[in-house]
Amino acid sequence: MSLPNHFELLATDGAARTGRLITPHGVVRTPAFMPVGTAGAMKGVHWREMREAGADIVLGNTYHLMLRPGAERIAALGGLQRFTTWNGPMLTDSGGFQVMSLADLRKLDEKAVTFRSHIDGLKVELSPERSIEVQRLLGSDIAMQLDECVRLPAEHADIERAMRLSLRWAERSKRAFETAPEGYMLFGIVQGGDVPELRQQSASGLVEIGFHGYAIGGLAVGEPQAVMLKMIEETAPGLPVDRPRYLMGVGTPEDLLEAVKRGIDMFDCVMPTRNGRHGVAFTRFGQINLRNARHADDPRPLDEESAWPSTRDVSRAYLHHLVKSGETLGAMLLSEINIAYYQRLMGDIRDAVSQGTFASFYERMRIGWEAGDIVPR
Repeated sequence: MSLPNHFELLATDGAARTGRLITPHGVVRTPAFMPVGTAGAMKGVHWREMREAGADIVLGNTYHLMLRPGAERIAALGGLQRFTTWNGPMLTDSGGFQVMSLADLRKLDEKAVTFRSHIDGLKVELSPERSIEVQRLLGSDIAMQLDECVRLPAEHADIERAMRLSLRWAERSKRAFETAPEGYMLFGIVQGGDVPELRQQSASGLVEIGFHGYAIGGLAVGEPQAVMLKMIEETAPGLPVDRPRYLMGVGTPEDLLEAVKRGIDMFDCVMPTRNGRHGVAFTRFGQINLRNARHADDPRPLDEESAWPSTRDVSRAYLHHLVKSGETLGAMLLSEINIAYYQRLMGDIRDAVSQGTFASFYERMRIGWEAGDIVPR
């Protein structure tokens, strides 16, 4: 059964696409990268910096927000946008990733997954219906179905079992979402691990159920990049052309570029802020480790041509000092630098697709990353 479509495809260049997604809290330009605010906050980065960097949409975590401060409390305080002061489009995951990442703290059956809270040890049940209820209480523009994500490599039988359970949970999630106000969206999640025929069966089943958009889940969970890209190639052609396609939990700038080339519209990943906290910057020269001694006496910025002030103006020597000293400011600066780079990459991709120059842009970016950083002083 089809649902209203809030996505407009504006241009294509090969399989690469650009468009816009209309949500109750604003327009999302695609391809879009969603910074991850797990507990309703970006680690080390203020919301205003997200806006200034060009982010249209951010991600919140259903499981963690359900535990603390609680979905009902957030609803009473006006919803996640007002609670956080972001006030823009938000997507919430369903808790499916925690089914994998917190495997030692949960039990799974047909009805639901039962977690032992990592905060206080209390048992918490998360069913497809409760996941949707929590996401509606949070007020997210885009909710995700509850699914089971399997870490790779895994046995074929376990991958198939999880995929079929996720399809049954997709139906239950959609029924639970039927009372959501107009304009809010629910995405289905394709599972199937690294088995092409299971991916195709999952995609076909989800399209038959009908969702506002479709995500590809269960990747970047231990498999090589080549396997991830092959699964995208096996899955994306089976998804509706007129609906947004979301690759969950991915990844490096190279991953994003390769996935856009294969028809993906939306991404999320903790990597920009996580790597920033560990002293690593993303730039047009590739990844730069500010812990390296080569930067200790270098007065040059990370990229003097960057439009982002911290990338253009702060010296490598100072960033090196902050990182080596364990100063919080170092993690903050590198996190905002990385978020800004990811958003600039998405903006440049959108421009290239709109202008029909994605192929040359793709080659130029890969050449720059492969050439590496500027020569040390």
